[in-house]
Amino acid sequence: MMKKNILILICIFFSSFFQAQVLKLEEIMKGNDFIGNLPENERWSLDGTTIYFDWNPNKEWGNSTYYWKKGMKAPQKASKEEAKFSKFRFVEKEGSGMYYWMDKGQIFSYTIKDKRVKKIYQNNLPVSNLQIGKEDGVVFFKQSDNIFKFDTKLGSLVQLTNFKKGKSEEKPKDQQSFLKDQQKELFQFVRDQEEKEKWNGANEDSKSDFPKPYFVGKNTIESVKVSPKGDFVTFRLREESEVKQEEMEVFITTDGYNKSKDTKSKVSTNNFVNTKMGIFNVAKDTVYTVNFSSLSHIQDTPEYFKLYEKNKNSDKKDKLIVAQAPIYNEDGSYAIVEIRSQDNKDRWLVNLNLENGNFKEIEHQHDEAWIGGPGIPSYAFSSGTLGFLADNETVYFQSEKTGYSHLYTYNLRTNKKVQLTNGNWEVRGVVLSKDKKAFYLTTNQTHPGNRCFYKMNVSDAVLQPILTKDGAHEVSLSPDEKTLLVRYSYKNKPWELYWASNKKGSSLEQITFSTTKEFESYKWRTPEVITFKAQDGTPVNARLYKPNANQANKAAVIFVHGAGYLQNAHNYWSTYHREYMFHNLLTDLGYTVLDIDYRGSDGYGRDVRTGIYRFMGGKDLSDQIDGKKFLVQNCNVDENRVGIYGGSYGGFITLMAMLTAPKEFVSGAALRSVTDWAHYNHGYTGNILNFPETDPEAYKKSSPIYFANNLEGNLLMLHGMVDDNVEYKDIVRLSQRFIELGKKKWSLASFPVESHGFKETYSWVDEYGRILDLFNSTLLNK
Repeated sequence: MMKKNILILICIFFSSFFQAQVLKLEEIMKGNDFIGNLPENERWSLDGTTIYFDWNPNKEWGNSTYYWKKGMKAPQKASKEEAKFSKFRFVEKEGSGMYYWMDKGQIFSYTIKDKRVKKIYQNNLPVSNLQIGKEDGVVFFKQSDNIFKFDTKLGSLVQLTNFKKGKSEEKPKDQQSFLKDQQKELFQFVRDQEEKEKWNGANEDSKSDFPKPYFVGKNTIESVKVSPKGDFVTFRLREESEVKQEEMEVFITTDGYNKSKDTKSKVSTNNFVNTKMGIFNVAKDTVYTVNFSSLSHIQDTPEYFKLYEKNKNSDKKDKLIVAQAPIYNEDGSYAIVEIRSQDNKDRWLVNLNLENGNFKEIEHQHDEAWIGGPGIPSYAFSSGTLGFLADNETVYFQSEKTGYSHLYTYNLRTNKKVQLTNGNWEVRGVVLSKDKKAFYLTTNQTHPGNRCFYKMNVSDAVLQPILTKDGAHEVSLSPDEKTLLVRYSYKNKPWELYWASNKKGSSLEQITFSTTKEFESYKWRTPEVITFKAQDGTPVNARLYKPNANQANKAAVIFVHGAGYLQNAHNYWSTYHREYMFHNLLTDLGYTVLDIDYRGSDGYGRDVRTGIYRFMGGKDLSDQIDGKKFLVQNCNVDENRVGIYGGSYGGFITLMAMLTAPKEFVSGAALRSVTDWAHYNHGYTGNILNFPETDPEAYKKSSPIYFANNLEGNLLMLHGMVDDNVEYKDIVRLSQRFIELGKKKWSLASFPVESHGFKETYSWVDEYGRILDLFNSTLLNK
């Protein structure tokens, strides 16, 4: 009897154990409510004794600020006042212990020594662009497009600029006329009045220290910045342009009436705008603009222009450019300006002479596709890594000259450029030490899917490893640089906060424990990051999820990550956490899952980054097909039982797979997918496909809507109806094409309250329930 009872207990235990291991779609689609709400926005207190971060361990309606100090057993919730204070963006006069920050129309100061907060300025208009001046106690700020100088020691406030919208209100000078001359000739009274006005003008003290108005017309004034001494103010004028905006209809509203809202402008050369950089000389009260026509290669035409007959005899002209606000050395003797062409194929760094508006070019970077990479943003109106070292005459920046983003220096006195890092890996993050003699670098040197942390002295450029374990380390240095606040994750381990000493081989001490019991009850797979060869010989990385041999059903699903430029075959916790859990669920059902970092993905250098130039749905799609071949040849997968799915760019690739390679995949699920690139936004699309007016062929061969007639497999499309990124109209247009062409093997699921990134759990459950049904019905019954 006892043996029987023991046997029953054992059966109950194992039954409960395995039941706990079963993943339910309704649970995993809760996202962080199932996983646990992970810490974010971590930061140090000004004195370095306390760590603050945003967290929601108790499943409240939103995040709250928590704090932790060394020796505490667990983090505690901060008071509202402490939470608010911890989130301000502080600026410090180097080494002074005096900090300043803004809050709407107010400026405050805080001293580390006596921990005293003082309100030093208040106005009903908001302030921005808070800068520390070279003189002790001087701060500069922007208010209503103008720069003000506030001397906290003297208590004096001076407006340095007088920028005004519109045109000058001065009355035009009287025109000479016969009648005017006649009046003066005939009447002594008229002659006396004129002489009196001249006398009054000559004896009137009309001189004023207040700057003369500078009218900017209809232009937008932006990137206003003052030099450290306050003697010059630079600014950019952007010509206003009227570009038609896309409109989106909102159907589910609180009052029952539909609403329309503008979303974005479509990719077009019409989005190019004239800009010019201005310099205001405070002492001379004069404004002059900088002429950048002498920049090297500013009149070069892109290679793709040669493909079109209409461009072959076009006149040479300067490219439209964007100049960023200068980066200054400590005393303002050097002003370095980053400049981009608006087609984003050129980037210049110049040393600007503020006295006369002349400049010396120190660096030119060109990419026939588009400028980008870590530390070098992909948008013309953005700026990259740029700063000064301790000698105040050497600048540092990043460049993809070698094919990978690396760190360089340039000495403005000797004109010597030095490459500090080198290899087939990328510098992912750069922080300069307080003494400006060393860098703290985040790199993927050990593996494209790792983010490791190093120190490098400028003097020897030797990388000193600090945190090199597989995974990702997001590191914040304490104010004294002795301690590290680390946000770390691994493939199957979500982000948590840790602290460590700033030294080689330092161990991580965990601060937060965020995951739920429900999440921890399942043994999450550690997907293998494998490499296969693409048809052109390029190595391609992917995450591979393999079922147990006794569960394998010979079916496979390929997942395509979004954005194009993201990375997902890495060694840390994925932003696609719902998909990660869904892939575990699929693997439990016997599917093999492959998640590919296709051409265009981040983390692999310039050639992979730009591998989709002028043809989206080219190498990025062939990489999916080559991934399928890898599964068939190495993972016991039936080539006739492979499906594909993805969202956003992943949805686009799914459509291209089903429409341009219709025999490769039995079924596909396309979520929030672009169907016609001529209807997507400017900054992203213009980099990759140029512009519809100048490169129409690139758009035609890259847009699924042109290939709708090729549909053979089972296609499921899913789209939020209030998507202001990829409009619902995209999928409506493709649906109309399918209807007109008589296609039957497609369906569309619409989600009335969802935008590009779904919010509601019930929407996620419905969406992925349909995807699971699609694969079960089309891949398992063959």
